[in-house]
Amino acid sequence: MNANHHESHGPSTTQQITLRGPAELADALPFMLGFHPSDSVVLVALHGERGRFGGRVRLGIPRSPREWADTAEHLAECLVEGCARRGDRPDAIVVFLCQDPARGETGRRVMERLRPFAQRLRTACGALDVPVLEALCISDGLYFSYCCPDARCCPPDGTPLALSGTSVMAASAAYAGIQVRGSLKDLEARLKPPLSGGDPTQRAALSGAASVLVPKILDAPAGQGRQEVRDTTIGLARRLIERFSGPSEVPSVRAGDGGVPIGRVVLGDGQARGGTAWADAADDARLTPDEAATLILGLQDRDTRDQAAEWMEGPEADGALRLWRALSRRCVAPYQEYAAAPLALAGWVAWSLGDEPSARVALGLALEADSEYLFARLLHQACSEGLDPESLRSCLRAERDTRTAAGSRPGGGGPDGVADQGGEVADDRADGPVDALADDPADGPVVGLADEPAGGPADAPADDRGRAPRPEEARQAARRTARQAGLRAAGAGRGPSGAARRGAARPGAVGPTRPRSAGVRRTGRRGTRSGG
Repeated sequence: MNANHHESHGPSTTQQITLRGPAELADALPFMLGFHPSDSVVLVALHGERGRFGGRVRLGIPRSPREWADTAEHLAECLVEGCARRGDRPDAIVVFLCQDPARGETGRRVMERLRPFAQRLRTACGALDVPVLEALCISDGLYFSYCCPDARCCPPDGTPLALSGTSVMAASAAYAGIQVRGSLKDLEARLKPPLSGGDPTQRAALSGAASVLVPKILDAPAGQGRQEVRDTTIGLARRLIERFSGPSEVPSVRAGDGGVPIGRVVLGDGQARGGTAWADAADDARLTPDEAATLILGLQDRDTRDQAAEWMEGPEADGALRLWRALSRRCVAPYQEYAAAPLALAGWVAWSLGDEPSARVALGLALEADSEYLFARLLHQACSEGLDPESLRSCLRAERDTRTAAGSRPGGGGPDGVADQGGEVADDRADGPVDALADDPADGPVVGLADEPAGGPADAPADDRGRAPRPEEARQAARRTARQAGLRAAGAGRGPSGAARRGAARPGAVGPTRPRSAGVRRTGRRGTRSGG
């Protein structure tokens, strides 16, 4: 099999690597994705007689076996039909099931437990006339084959994975400049609140900011309150980006301290100094709860978010990325849904800077926070299909130049704001950054992570890391009703698969409300859509 890696920021030539057997397939997976997948099912398309790698899809493994059949069919359809739309229907598929053992569980036990899911995937692909060439389970540093009957090649107790950096694939990837950015859990940890019990100080700050800013956004006459919030948000964001643009100052740890508090996180002696956890904790220390709350609430306005997206390149981009990550970590319960805006911005800046794996993870989390967030959906599609972010950068530069020419520079410079005409919450404009990406995908936001520019679909956004997206008519109707009122509740319980189910605003509901669009709808080439 040939692994053809397309890197938009890499060399112009294509590096070809021949993989022989299950061991080299298992070793290649992190280099195909850009990270070590955890708790994930990955399907990779193969093309031609030599098995050239094409598109792929990744999704969290459903927690409930009752969901495995539907998930298998859904993923197989996404991959096969997505590749077919691009004129390159796969000739075969490779399946990977990656999951760490639970406490007291072995890798072999994980393999046996997931065997019915692997069989469902093989059956679903076969029903589409695409055979599964190999199905591997990767767990506890071992790989197991569901297809190979030869115990000499694939023993039932598993085969150890190659040591990191010792394989031909690792050497070739290093030569080509392809990086593996840790595990999926590591990447997600940089974008989620670090305290499992929540941060009461940050929660109180968010509640206080919501009580002040939401009425200004929704109730002030002729958009005056919204413009005031926008100016405040953009001005504060500029000052904070300047603050975040400096080097992370990580305090030293003395032996025996057992843990040093940095900002809102306590780091132990065992965590590497200078690692991402230290850098993120140092960034958290730069941001007060009130500053974070003001920005998180202000970014719920689409025009403000679009202006903030203009910090996408040059010396300010790194500080902006660090700020958006820090804001995402401050969206504590019950304000998780508010994270969609900073997560989408973090994904956009990461993509603009060439870090596509981190961008896909951030945008996937944005869609978990709000599955209807159009900005994140289209960014996720464009990034995963290997498109060039320059088209969106050009659009944002043009909007910034237009405002500059108009002489309106609120917030002390940087991305500039211009007052809305009237009291409506502005939808994504027809000539704005959303349309610079694409129309709504015909089959939703399940899109491609391409090895090559014409690759197929990839990471499939889901309501939860273990649930494939499915229509939920009643919930969507309730959300539309709430949006028409300009508010949406951001709370509520958890479904059978563990997905957070956000309730619609209702009389007597208690919890945070989020400013939303007044339901403006636009028509695209593939039908009518509502903004997000």
